[in-house]
Amino acid sequence: MFCFQSLFNFAWKSNNEVLPFAKMATSSGNANWKSAKSIYDFSAIDIDGNEVSLEKYRGHVAIIVNVASNNQFGGQEPGTEAQIKEFVKQYNVSFDMFSKINVNGDNTHPLWSYLKNKQGGTLGNFIKWNFSKFLIDKNGQPVKRYAPNVEPNALEPDLLKYFAE
Repeated sequence: MFCFQSLFNFAWKSNNEVLPFAKMATSSGNANWKSAKSIYDFSAIDIDGNEVSLEKYRGHVAIIVNVASNNQFGGQEPGTEAQIKEFVKQYNVSFDMFSKINVNGDNTHPLWSYLKNKQGGTLGNFIKWNFSKFLIDKNGQPVKRYAPNVEPNALEPDLLKYFAE
């Protein structure tokens, strides 16, 4: 079974300005995840169908989180990209939005294969549930993984550490 998954990502400048982005689909510009050197070797299709290189976020601390507007693992992301864009307006979302992807299974987006390989989970290298989080340093390296139940505010000490580097 394929789990379509969204990607939610916040990137911070060294002055802690938030530069967020989210939801990715596979695009032609992706490296083989086994030979990738950083997240900058990947690209994704944004919610409007445009290819975006993750090189855009070079030099920023990032948190990559799989999200869904509804319970994706239990019922899949039900909406179209247009419906998703409309849904998130109620939350004043200002981050970049990307198309749906797979985070587990045979058609996993290469970025997610890379992330899971670099920062494996407690019970295995798979995404257990919505809101699994990966902390990315300014060099595009996954440096820490957080469980779905870890609240975003709990990441602050780690973020401050990587902002300072």
